[in-house]
Amino acid sequence: MTRVCVLALLVCGPVASQTPNPLMKPAEALKMFHRAVELVESTAFPVPGLSRASAPMLENTRQTLKMIERSPGQSHAGLVYSFLIELRAYLALADAAPKPPSLPDASRRQFEELRAIVDRTDAHLRALLDAREAQLRSPDRDNLRRYAEANSLLPPPKPGSPRVVFLGDSITDFWRLNEYFPERDFVNRGISGQITGEMLGRMMADVVNLKPAAVLILAGTNDLARGVALETIQNNYTMMADVADAHKIKVLFASVLPISDYHKDKNPLYERSPQRPMLSIRALNNWLQEFCRARGYVYVDYFSAMVDSAGYLRADLADDGLHPNSAGYRVMAPIALAAIDKLLRAAQPQPAPARKRRLF
Repeated sequence: MTRVCVLALLVCGPVASQTPNPLMKPAEALKMFHRAVELVESTAFPVPGLSRASAPMLENTRQTLKMIERSPGQSHAGLVYSFLIELRAYLALADAAPKPPSLPDASRRQFEELRAIVDRTDAHLRALLDAREAQLRSPDRDNLRRYAEANSLLPPPKPGSPRVVFLGDSITDFWRLNEYFPERDFVNRGISGQITGEMLGRMMADVVNLKPAAVLILAGTNDLARGVALETIQNNYTMMADVADAHKIKVLFASVLPISDYHKDKNPLYERSPQRPMLSIRALNNWLQEFCRARGYVYVDYFSAMVDSAGYLRADLADDGLHPNSAGYRVMAPIALAAIDKLLRAAQPQPAPARKRRLF
């Protein structure tokens, strides 16, 4: 018996390797969901009365799919659950409907394919929930390990060369600071996908402990995409500033960048306005500008330099309507540098005026 099992393993390989990962990548899941909608349309047609009866379910699956498409890269556990419920309801209705004796074999195979997709979607949803729970229980929710080694190897700031930490999300993460600011001690501590609450959790490790003269914070766009309340974002801004103040670090806050939908024809995932409404971006920037004025911080206004006459991110400054390309960073770099240099010059102690000698 043992010899048979070993032989089976040698011939077939480990059973675990044949089991697909239940957690699909966003693009893979999206492709499967599109196929599910196609199957609902095609299988309902040859069954009398099914198309009309299932019309509300079909429309719900289409709308849910559009919502999933508008937020690429997110887990969408709630939307996937809604999508799965509609597919199950459709299959239950289809099972109850009498099938004509002449139902084509192709339609039967399509029903089988749709049932397989429902099972696959169910496994994907369970994996999403497990991943979300693991993230919530993670001992490193804020991804402090991302820069832990780099921080340990970073030498202290050199005299006469003030250090500035750029704290942010993917827009900062993708910015090659050494290419745009050569010979400057500018330290990139951006992490893609992060929201302001996670950046707040990194203030000590990735900012304070690096002994910078100043920190430039660019954050908020991912909060808007995830539906974080404006008040919560504002509270996180305030607490990050409080931490910097407590350690005598100068603060610069960058405006949230505009977005656009100009590239959605190239990729439907590049339709950015549903997740990041321009009204919300403007409201957040207005609050942030007033906050900087009241606290005496520097407001780094990327927004005004990158918005077009229609009120959106200029098409030539980003290839996906969100992340700056090289042209976008070339617009941002001089704005950041001018703000930093102005702040650091103002922070330098002024020499005492020479005392005049009195003649007797």
